[in-house]
Amino acid sequence: MDTPLFTNDTIVFGLLALCLGFIFYTSGLKSGFWKKFYTWVPAILLCYMLPAILASLGIVSDEHSNLYFMASRYLLPAALVLMTLSIDLKAIARLGSKALIMFLTGSFGIIIGGPIAILIMSVISPQTLGGHDFDAIWRGLSTIAGSWIGGGANQAAMFEIFKFNPDRYGEMILVDVVCANIWMAILLLGVGRNKEIDRWLKADASSIEALKKKVTAFSEKITRVPTLRDYMLMAALAFSAVGAAHFLGDGISAYLSGAYEVVQNPRSFLSFLGGKFFWMVVIATLAGIGMSFTGAKNLEGAGASKLGGVFIYILVATIGMKMDLTRILENPGLILLGLIWISIHAGLLILVAKMIRAPFFFLAVGSQANVGGAASAPVVAAEFHASLSSVGVLLAVLGYVVGTGGALLCAYLMEVVSSL
Repeated sequence: MDTPLFTNDTIVFGLLALCLGFIFYTSGLKSGFWKKFYTWVPAILLCYMLPAILASLGIVSDEHSNLYFMASRYLLPAALVLMTLSIDLKAIARLGSKALIMFLTGSFGIIIGGPIAILIMSVISPQTLGGHDFDAIWRGLSTIAGSWIGGGANQAAMFEIFKFNPDRYGEMILVDVVCANIWMAILLLGVGRNKEIDRWLKADASSIEALKKKVTAFSEKITRVPTLRDYMLMAALAFSAVGAAHFLGDGISAYLSGAYEVVQNPRSFLSFLGGKFFWMVVIATLAGIGMSFTGAKNLEGAGASKLGGVFIYILVATIGMKMDLTRILENPGLILLGLIWISIHAGLLILVAKMIRAPFFFLAVGSQANVGGAASAPVVAAEFHASLSSVGVLLAVLGYVVGTGGALLCAYLMEVVSSL
């Protein structure tokens, strides 16, 4: 692609920070145009879209930047630590089985959605599904299945397993990013109307409200004016945990990959155990949970989760930079296939939520724990209430666990229907 206007990451980071500052400043205004604007458009959506607009205009480019890598490897695990520092596992357990049911429904929707979308496209636009051997479209779509059930590590595993033509891999990345972000935008728009949606679903959100009240009461009890010492302690705990997560994660990944054939085999359900990113996320999350049983939990009163939120929003901006809006119509057939696929996922979630009367919160977070993983699920959960971000973290970890097996099943089904 063409070289963007700015390739220096220091400058690009400054632009992203300016976007985030503008969004949070205007979203806090209590009157005038901006108050009406944010009634309909969630601030978090703009945190994705403004960087996407910069990328689309050729001002910045994810392909010429390392900011996403920095944010996902340094800031994301730090945020996971800070957001789980005050986690209340007993209260989360009281949310019941509906959270897990909606998560698994989301996974199942991706698994069956891929082959169904191929069948539909074989009628609408059969030329979209062309390709033989390593150019076969179903091979490329397997990487999207890996991304939408687990995450980047699972996506890379599918690429390694099915050996899709690397020259066409960018088309699949485009479908992944565009369709996933469109669905996330819809979910975020729904957050502002979640009470109306819950009434339509006839959902009982009392357990969620109870968790919010309990965590809020604890936060208010320990809230204090943060000092420099507090911030330095938070930084020390978070980034020492990040260092430990990388050190242990790299070691565990290397050991398991070298010692067990079932982990070495990319077709194995347990191949995710060889992923460094998976272990980094798990260890950072466990570190935060472990600290929640110590006095470090009281750092929430000084704004630990808020600092974690800063890190997450920087990550969100770097994700938005991946989306070049001008490329959406480059391959309309594949984009349409992706939209059909994600619509099946969404439709199944809505159907099951209606049947079991699950709150919209479980639908949205269960979906993003699959489609967005640890980078998106806590963000969507926190849009409902800051105290709920840890629910998104825990479900996202589960997404990495089922990602490889679910994506393999989806890929085999897509291979079958592609030969019909």
